[in-house]
Amino acid sequence: MPVTTFLTYTALGLVLGAVYAIAASGLVLTYNTSGIFNFAHGAQAMIGAFTYYQLDVAWDLPAGVALVVVLGVLGPAMGWIQHALIMRGLRDTEQITRIVVTVAIMLGLVALAQWLWDPQEARVPGMLFGVDRTVTVLGVVLRYHEVLCLVIAVALAVGLRVLFNRSRLGVLMRATVDDPDLLSLTGHDPDRVSARAWMLGSTLAVLAGVLITPVIGGPLEANALTLLVVDAFAAALFGRLKSIPLTFLGAIVLGLMNSYLVAYAPSEWTWVGNLRQSLAMIVLFAILILLRHERLRGTATRSRERYEVPTVRRAVVWGGVFVLAVLAFRQIIDPSSVGVLQLGIAFAVIALSQTLLTGYAGELNLAPLAFSAIATLVAFHAGIQGEGLDARMSVGGLVAGVVAAAVTGAVVAIPALRLRGLYLALATLAFGVFVSSMILRDIQEHTLFGKTFAIFPNGNLLFPRLAIGPVDLADDDVFLMVTAVLFAVLGVGLVALRNSGYGRRLAAMKDSPAASAMLGQRLLRLKLTVFALSTAIAGLGGILMSMALRSVTKEHFVFTLSLSLVMLAVIGGIGYVSGALFGGLIAGAGLTAIVTLLSDTATAHPQFEGALGLVSHIILVGAGLAGIGIAQNPSGILHDVFAAHRRLAKAPEIRYGAAAVQGALYALAWFDVLGTGTFLLLSLVLWLSLPSIGAALRPEKVPGASARTVPPELIGVDADYPPGLARRLDEQLGVNVLRDEKGVSHAGA
Repeated sequence: MPVTTFLTYTALGLVLGAVYAIAASGLVLTYNTSGIFNFAHGAQAMIGAFTYYQLDVAWDLPAGVALVVVLGVLGPAMGWIQHALIMRGLRDTEQITRIVVTVAIMLGLVALAQWLWDPQEARVPGMLFGVDRTVTVLGVVLRYHEVLCLVIAVALAVGLRVLFNRSRLGVLMRATVDDPDLLSLTGHDPDRVSARAWMLGSTLAVLAGVLITPVIGGPLEANALTLLVVDAFAAALFGRLKSIPLTFLGAIVLGLMNSYLVAYAPSEWTWVGNLRQSLAMIVLFAILILLRHERLRGTATRSRERYEVPTVRRAVVWGGVFVLAVLAFRQIIDPSSVGVLQLGIAFAVIALSQTLLTGYAGELNLAPLAFSAIATLVAFHAGIQGEGLDARMSVGGLVAGVVAAAVTGAVVAIPALRLRGLYLALATLAFGVFVSSMILRDIQEHTLFGKTFAIFPNGNLLFPRLAIGPVDLADDDVFLMVTAVLFAVLGVGLVALRNSGYGRRLAAMKDSPAASAMLGQRLLRLKLTVFALSTAIAGLGGILMSMALRSVTKEHFVFTLSLSLVMLAVIGGIGYVSGALFGGLIAGAGLTAIVTLLSDTATAHPQFEGALGLVSHIILVGAGLAGIGIAQNPSGILHDVFAAHRRLAKAPEIRYGAAAVQGALYALAWFDVLGTGTFLLLSLVLWLSLPSIGAALRPEKVPGASARTVPPELIGVDADYPPGLARRLDEQLGVNVLRDEKGVSHAGA
C-alpha cells in the first residue's frame, strides 16, 4: 500500500516539523525582541523534558499538574532569570560575547542535567494522553499527542504573527531592539518588555522539549536532546529570524525531509542514520549560502571590548619565558602527568586560531575542532610510515593535514564572503555538527577507484607521533618541549602579523567593514585568507592533540568541546595570545586534572566519595557557566590582570621580590615539600595578589586597585573628566585662565 505508506510518513514528518516549528518560534521571538540568538534554547528544552519526566513518571504526579509546573513556572522562570541576570547587560558588547554567554548557559545546563539525572539510567517518557488514544485520518492513525503537536504549531504560527504585526506588545518588543532609548522616552521600560519575550521564548523551548522526545522515541539524554532541538536553528534561519510563517514552512520541510529519508532511502545506504542526524545542519548551511548579501553598514555600536597589542619584542620575551616555564614545570611533575600538559598545549594551539580569526579579524568560528578533525583524518591516511610500535607520522602527512584544514576552511568560508556575525557563526556550527554526526561516524568500508578504505576505521585512530630525522617525538619530554616551542613561535608570529600592514587591515575590517571597503580594502580576500590561516592553525593543533592522545575517537572532536574551547578563550581574552593559552590549558589540562584528582582521591578515601563527587559536579557545572561572567568583563580576565600589573611599573622591586618568592616555592616543590597542585595554587595567588601587595607596600608608587587606565578617546564617554584636565589643556594651548580652588573658570586673558 504505497499511498498509505506515503501518507503515514508524511504525517510523521508533519508532526516532527510541528515540534521544530514550536522550538524555532521561541528562537525567532527572543531574537526579534533582544537581538540575541539563544544558543541555550535546546538546553532549556532539555531541562524542561527532564523536569516533566521527573514530575510525571518518577514522582507520579498527574500529567496536567506536571505540565502546569513546567510550562507555567519552570519555563517563564528560566526566561526571566536568563534576561534579568545576564542578557540585559549584553547590549553594548561584540557578537562573540553574546554568543559565548548563551553557549555558557547551554554547557552549564547540560552539565547540571547530567548531575541531577544519571546518564546511565534510561528514562523513556510516554506520550500525552497515552499511546492508545488515537484518531484515523485518510487511513493514517495518529495519536492524540501527535495531533496536539500539529494544533499547537498552527496556533503559534498564527498567534505570533498577530503578536508581532497587529498588537501593541509586538511593536514594543521590536522597538526594544531597534531603539531602546527612544522607547524609554515614550514611557515604556525596554527591560520589562524584553523580559516578557524571554519568558515566552523559554516557555516555548520547554514545550518543544516535552513534546519532541515521545515523537522521536528513545530515552532522554542530555546531549542528544539538546542537539535535537538545535535542529530548529535551520527552521529559524529559513525565516531569516524574522518571519514566523517562513519559519513554520522551513520546519515542516525539514520534518518531511527527515521522514522521507527514513521511508525511501535505499537499504544499501548504510550512512542514512548519520545523514539524518546531520540533515538539519546541511539544510542550515545551504540556507546560509543562499541568503542575500548583508549590506555593509557605515555606523557601528561602540562596544566595551578593549585589547592592547604587545610589541613583537615583548612577545619574543614572553614566548621565551613560556618555554622556560614549561621546561621548569616538567621537572617537578610526575611523568604520568606529562600527557595532560601536552594535551593542554595542543588545545592552546587550536585556540590560537580563534585569536587570529575572532580577536584580530572579528570573524566567528564555533567549530575549530571540526577542522582539527579534518587535518587529523588526512594526516592519518596520508602520512603514517611503518607499522606497530615503529609507526611514525611523516612530515608530509603533517603538511597534508594542515593544508587540508586550510583548504576546507577556505571552502567553508564561502558564507564568510557574504555574511558576518551570527550567520557566519551558525555556518561554522553547522559544519562542526556535520563533521561530528556524518564524517566521524563513518566507520564502514568504501570502495573508490578499486581501493577499499574507511574514513574513520573502527571508530578509533591509533595516531603515531612525528619523527623528523634524529628527532623522535615518541619521547614524551621531547614532544612536550616541541609543542611548547611551537606554541611560542606561533604566538610570536601572530603578534608580528597583528603589527603588520595585513594585521592592521584585519583590525580595520573588524572595526568597520564599510569604512575599510571605502578605503579600498578587498574584504573578500581578507576574509578568505584569514579563514584559511586560522583553520590551518586549528588543523596543526588537532594533529598535535591526536599525537598527544595517541588514540583518538569521535568524542574528541564533538561540537560541544569546540564550544567549550571557544568560550574559555573568550573568558581569557580572545584578543590575546595568552587568552588562547588560558583557554587551551583549562580545556585540555585543567578540568581533566581536577576531575582525575578528585576521582583518585575518592578511590583512595571511600568515606569522602560523596562529598568529592559533589565537588566534581559543581566544578563541571561552574566551568560550563563560567562564560556568563564575560558579560561583565567582555575583554577577558587577563585584560584586567595585565592592567593591574602595569601599575607596578614604577615599583620594580615588588616584582623582583615576587620572583624571589616564586623561586622559593619552586625549590620547595623540587624537594617534594609542596605538591604540584599546592605549588600551582600558591603561585597563582602570588601573582594575582601582587598589585594589591604593591599598593600596600609602596602606596606612593603603585596606584590603588580602584585606579584604572582610560584610553584618551574615552575620557568623558566611559569615564569622568579627571581633575586637572582643563588646566593641562589650557597650558598646552597657551591660554591663561583664572580658576578658583575647585578649578572653575572665572575670567581669562
